[in-house]
Amino acid sequence: MVRRSHRVVDVAEQAGVSPATVDRVLHGRPGVSARAVRAVEAAVLELERQQTQVRLSRRTLLVDVVVDAPRRFRDAVTEATEEALASARPATARARFRLGEGATPAELARVVDGLGAAGRVSHGLVLKAPDDPVVAAAVQRAHQRGIPAVTLVTDVSGSGRVAYVGLDNAAAGATAAYLLARLARGRPGVVLAGLSHRAFLGEQERWAGFRERLAVEDPGRAVEEIADVHGDDAANEALVAQLVGRGVEVCGVYSMGGGNAGIARALAAAGRDPVPFVGHDLDADNLALLRDGTLTAVLHHDLRADLRAALTQLLRAHRLLPGAPTDAPSAPQVVTPWNIPPRLRGERDAPVRTS
Repeated sequence: MVRRSHRVVDVAEQAGVSPATVDRVLHGRPGVSARAVRAVEAAVLELERQQTQVRLSRRTLLVDVVVDAPRRFRDAVTEATEEALASARPATARARFRLGEGATPAELARVVDGLGAAGRVSHGLVLKAPDDPVVAAAVQRAHQRGIPAVTLVTDVSGSGRVAYVGLDNAAAGATAAYLLARLARGRPGVVLAGLSHRAFLGEQERWAGFRERLAVEDPGRAVEEIADVHGDDAANEALVAQLVGRGVEVCGVYSMGGGNAGIARALAAAGRDPVPFVGHDLDADNLALLRDGTLTAVLHHDLRADLRAALTQLLRAHRLLPGAPTDAPSAPQVVTPWNIPPRLRGERDAPVRTS
């Protein structure tokens, strides 16, 4: 029960009992009251906590954040990471960012392989990347070099990462299907599903959860998919314009990967009435679209909580916090124009119109 670094006299002083009592408790000898046993056990736990605090206060962790995503999401991750670092106490943590969009798996693998190289220290990796064997192998090599990885928002299978943090993507897809099946009830047409890129496991999980739930909630409802344009507004606008140009009637939209302003512009240019529209993430673009009624709802998860969880798992991986690293998926929160989180509210708290 007691670490070797805990002296009997220290435990006795902390517990307010005699060293002889502590010795009897440690060795399971009789003649000790239940109250004394509890006091000794509580003293040990408190000494453990204090020792952990001392170890943490002497360490500085350098965490590499590698993100492949559109700028709006990269900016959100940067802000959330910086806030999480400030709350990483009593440890001191710093971050080094590698942010971009559209990198190949080989390019991302080279970035991961460079962590900790040439004398550059790295104590951990927070990674948003495609689910690709080349990336997974690089993450495994980093782990072998003593650099644990936590995947963010989208997982990398077979990578040996120590934890996943971020949205429960399957639950998010099912939630979107549940909402759209009711919001689009009685409307003719297809549901439009937009994916940023099929290479991301998180979007695959959203897509699978959406299809499976929609088949139950609205049997026979057709779905049209647009994908692999990395959430770019102009590219999404062009794809949707082609779709409606063929006479396809859209009764609702589930956008898993962004580009929502482009999707909305294409529908409006075709003279379509506003349709139920569910998106992901409360970034600046989506906040504006939610406030003006273009988006009916946003499936939100708090990136600040995700990054705090990521740092916690890395501290656990280094045995600077008790417990083993573990996955920390977050449930999707359905945000409408009327329940935007207080910290994100601006002067315009209500939408101009709703759909």
